[in-house]
Amino acid sequence: MPARTVRFKQVDVFTAVPFKGNPLAVIFDADDLDSAQMQTIARWTNLSETTFLCKPTDPAADYRVRIFTPGRELPFAGHPTLGTAHALLESGYRPRQAGRLVQQCGVGLVELVALSAAGSADASHASQRNAWAFAAPPARVTPLPDAQYAALAAALRTDAIDFSAPPCGVDNGAPWLVVRLASADACLALDPDARAVVEIAHTIGANGLAVYGAHPAGGPATFEVRCLMLGGAFGYGEDPVTGSANAALAGLLSAQQRRPGERYSARQGTVLGRAGDVAVHYDDAAGKTWIGGASVTVVDGTFRLD
Repeated sequence: MPARTVRFKQVDVFTAVPFKGNPLAVIFDADDLDSAQMQTIARWTNLSETTFLCKPTDPAADYRVRIFTPGRELPFAGHPTLGTAHALLESGYRPRQAGRLVQQCGVGLVELVALSAAGSADASHASQRNAWAFAAPPARVTPLPDAQYAALAAALRTDAIDFSAPPCGVDNGAPWLVVRLASADACLALDPDARAVVEIAHTIGANGLAVYGAHPAGGPATFEVRCLMLGGAFGYGEDPVTGSANAALAGLLSAQQRRPGERYSARQGTVLGRAGDVAVHYDDAAGKTWIGGASVTVVDGTFRLD
């Protein structure tokens, strides 16, 4: 009996250049796979996330996706949302509405639009052509208690925390501790005590640390972002480019009335030799915040299931 196979793509997300973004494995035609099989595959690919494309059960959705880390299923994640949409469209899928997709996942329905339709100032840039953006899910913001500020500074091993923007836990389906630093250079130089950061982050239910700092005017992006995974659903280690964390940051900037403008850009992965490029657009008229970027397929083929 021939081996059972499904279509498979490995996509680099938040970049138009192979090997410069955050990789994602996408398994097509996954309706017949159960959760245990999906988890086994995600553990084998050993990427930060593997997604499984299924038929939607909600009539408003174009498709349904299940998102797995090597250790567990996630209700939502940003770079898997963009990478899965890219893989689906590249395979020949035509959205019911041009320039718009609706993804069904653990947090419900997530809308995606072509980045140009999301109003990105960078949509004409080569790195953002044919790119997509997702509408950031609603987020719950929990300020870190003032009493933990000294411990946070010690854990991050820096005196460059900008406490005028209070550190907060932000949960949009992926829980982050978001901390503003005095500059992009301070962000790039950060060398935290990961074990100590874990203890602080877990007190507010966060499984990841997202730090950011502003670049000078005319710099490569508005903000430099770095994300450290702190266990739980996230696993451990620094993430190259992180959609959910950038969505959390965008939401926190709104909550703290610190938006740099209607649109901004974020660079991530620099210290890892990557070049993540994230575009953010606040669409107040529609009540949405768009998080976008390009994707590029690196591996295209079939996946053997048995």
